[in-house]
Amino acid sequence: MRIDDMVESATGSSRQSRRERGGLWSTLLSFPASLDFVQLLSLLFLLGVGLVFIRSTGEQVGTEASLGFFAKQLRWIGGGALLWLFAASVDYRKIQYRVLSVLFYLAMLALLVLVLFIGVKINGARSWIYLKPIGMSLQPSEFSKLSVVLLLSAMFSTPMFNVNRLTCLLLGAAAVALPFGLIMLEPDFGSGVILIPVFIGIVFCAGLKWRYILPATAAVALIGGGLVLNEITGCRPLLKPYQVNRIKVFMNPELDLMGSGYNSYQARLAVGSGGMTGKGIGEGTQNSLGFLPQTVSNNDFIFSVIAEEVGFAGCFLIILAYLALFYSVVRTALVTPDPFGRYIAIGVGCIVFPHCFINIGMCIGVTPVTGVPLPFISYGGSFVLMGMLAFGILQSVYRHRR
Repeated sequence: MRIDDMVESATGSSRQSRRERGGLWSTLLSFPASLDFVQLLSLLFLLGVGLVFIRSTGEQVGTEASLGFFAKQLRWIGGGALLWLFAASVDYRKIQYRVLSVLFYLAMLALLVLVLFIGVKINGARSWIYLKPIGMSLQPSEFSKLSVVLLLSAMFSTPMFNVNRLTCLLLGAAAVALPFGLIMLEPDFGSGVILIPVFIGIVFCAGLKWRYILPATAAVALIGGGLVLNEITGCRPLLKPYQVNRIKVFMNPELDLMGSGYNSYQARLAVGSGGMTGKGIGEGTQNSLGFLPQTVSNNDFIFSVIAEEVGFAGCFLIILAYLALFYSVVRTALVTPDPFGRYIAIGVGCIVFPHCFINIGMCIGVTPVTGVPLPFISYGGSFVLMGMLAFGILQSVYRHRR
């Protein structure tokens, strides 16, 4: 090989290396500029609010266990941030998303089966798998929600998979029915019921025709009305006496103030006592005096604690943050030309915002108590990890919308 050829080769390699380094540097610099900051700032605000009030409820109770909730939540948020960053930085279009969606779905089904045998039973539900190496529990039903979203999105974005074909629609329904049935066996009604709006939202977005939607809606209304009328008249009641009692207590918690209506009643008192500006962070009496038990004050009923301590003004800011998050989800769905990304956005929205409605509704007495967390605010690692991963994927959809 001649010397001038060797010099040219070395020079070419050096230029290529500089281009590669420049391309990497350019990519790193362009990453922040391509982000959806409405989503990012909303998430940071909600996570911050959650940490403040998880800490507040722990300090009011003052036990070592309650103070440890803050440190655990901080670790979960750190893990969720890594998942978010990884998902946001990957171009979701360049991975085998259909294969990965199926594998993720099957893995979640396996965990849902496994939790029925080795799961830890808490409050009557066997929903958690204890991870001994890290000393924390994981709830597979939370991750199964995202797995259903990804699988349905992959199915209905496939050109040959027509949502208006009965066999395709039934396959989609079966993909929801399997995890739904396993979750109900735990039993965890709150997590299971979230899969219903996920399915409805994605099939509607996939173009299900009105000639199918209207008869299905009418059939559900007729069947539901018939079941309610059957229970009221007592002709052939399907509900057991204790289930009827739960419905009555939901309608009027004062019927069983020392039993199943206690938490709901105390939560409503906390919300009502907050007024416009609240009593001050850490100054709420419902939690500090033990009327709202520590087992529920930092997760299921944390909105009641917030309402009592920062009042209507603070709750209004939180609702604005959720509306901003909802805006970012809808905008991502509208701006992406890719059906897979669009269905993911709709599916994630149909996970998060029913959670908000049900949880806030529990605290003000308009929805039954089902143990659904307030997204990114309630204590609990499984939802934080799943939610951060889901919104990281949405960031990837937003960043690669062109």
